[in-house]
Amino acid sequence: MAGVTEVSETAVLAVPVERVWEVISATHRYGEWVVGVLEVTDHHETAQIGRTYAERNVTVGPLRTRSVWTVAEIEPMRRRVDTGTGFDPMHDMTNTFTFLECTLADGSRGTVMTYAVRYRPGLGPVGGLIDRLQRGGLRRNFQASMRRLEDLIVSEG
Repeated sequence: MAGVTEVSETAVLAVPVERVWEVISATHRYGEWVVGVLEVTDHHETAQIGRTYAERNVTVGPLRTRSVWTVAEIEPMRRRVDTGTGFDPMHDMTNTFTFLECTLADGSRGTVMTYAVRYRPGLGPVGGLIDRLQRGGLRRNFQASMRRLEDLIVSEG
């Protein structure tokens, strides 16, 4: 689709997919591992299709925003899709997490996680410029979020 930006990153996490799923399904915990989430201000505990949760976020530079996410799809242990509002100048946001169980070099169980976002830039040409500038930051934030998720799960044992 023209005018749509898609950004995704993949990482191998040294933790089992069941634990990854448990933490990403807990909407109230996003502030613990998602880079850019300052706090979750409203939530419904475990993700459920059609339910919403709200966050305070850092956007570009020092800008802050409030976002509202709706759980759109759940395929347990494999995929979760949420749609979001409140991220000007990004419109029609869709956030997707996908998971694939893997075996690590030491024989333990791990998870291949992909963190992706799709949105339509707003603000015309200025929004297009902002969009091009922020893509690298989004990729870095996705990688950092997945590392934080892994560290959080490891720290919990």
